[in-house]
Amino acid sequence: MNIFVTGGAGYIGSATAEALLKAGHSVTVFDSLVSGHRAAVPEGAKFIKADLKNVDVLSAALKAEKFDAVMHFAASIEAGESMKHPGKFFHNNLVNSLNLIEAAVEARVMRFVLSSTAAVYQSSDAPLTEESPLGPTNVYGQTKLMVEQALEWYRKIYGLNFGVLRYFNACGALPGRGEAHQPESHLIPLILRVALGKMASIKIYGTDYDTPDGTCIRDYIHIADLVSAHQFALDALASRDRLVYNVGSGSGYSVREVIEMARAVTEHDIPAVESPRREGDPARLVASSDKIRRELGWSPAHDNLREILSSAWAWHKSHPNGYEETT
Repeated sequence: MNIFVTGGAGYIGSATAEALLKAGHSVTVFDSLVSGHRAAVPEGAKFIKADLKNVDVLSAALKAEKFDAVMHFAASIEAGESMKHPGKFFHNNLVNSLNLIEAAVEARVMRFVLSSTAAVYQSSDAPLTEESPLGPTNVYGQTKLMVEQALEWYRKIYGLNFGVLRYFNACGALPGRGEAHQPESHLIPLILRVALGKMASIKIYGTDYDTPDGTCIRDYIHIADLVSAHQFALDALASRDRLVYNVGSGSGYSVREVIEMARAVTEHDIPAVESPRREGDPARLVASSDKIRRELGWSPAHDNLREILSSAWAWHKSHPNGYEETT
């Protein structure tokens, strides 16, 4: 197949693009490089440096050749920032996604896989299923939910087949490929920056949640398992018109537990500073991925927190400054 990948210079998008190429597909990466890295775009992929807000360029790119599917990763992702700058998230995540959906339908690219998020759900003490109550606690989650809802209408009106993958906390690394957000907001890479001596301490945002140790609990899913879920979803859209799946390990770890495991993996003392809660952070988000396991045969191959942290630590040690960009 010929796949159009937005955000293919980012963490998950570039890893998925690489896997698609290895599977024999053709890949075009469309990325503004505002937060992505040119060095992360896999060799063999065509690359278009452009922004989804540029509708003319986007439309021309999708019509330039016959594409079989769109995989949409491009987005602003930091939940805390979304509560300070909501307009940025509504523009980048909702308006730009609508631009892409419209352009895809116009070009008759009728398979669409969306990178969504567990942030569409309400916080829950029980593992979240696809039927759990929706109720984002931050603007980031709200924008992703609105894109999901738009896709449903485009399916009904135009026959657009779509797959939604609701990620839990993406983490870990692959050989030569890891997290390098600028600025970084994810817990594991921030912890590892402390271990590398690039930060003095890691902040724990909130220690008074209704959880066993008072800190937020999250489900950590290795990037390799997210990549395989995308491949399963892409294949399933050949015969299905609508897919909605949680993609997580099914295990929850608190912020304190992740820090403790990182200390063991890195053999570094990682000072932690307790800070007030961050607006928009739910107390607990843990997946039930039973549906995608049952229907598509997907299962996580890397669901051990020590293994996940070890892979991330190897990446950060070998790439202390992230990707070395070339101009």
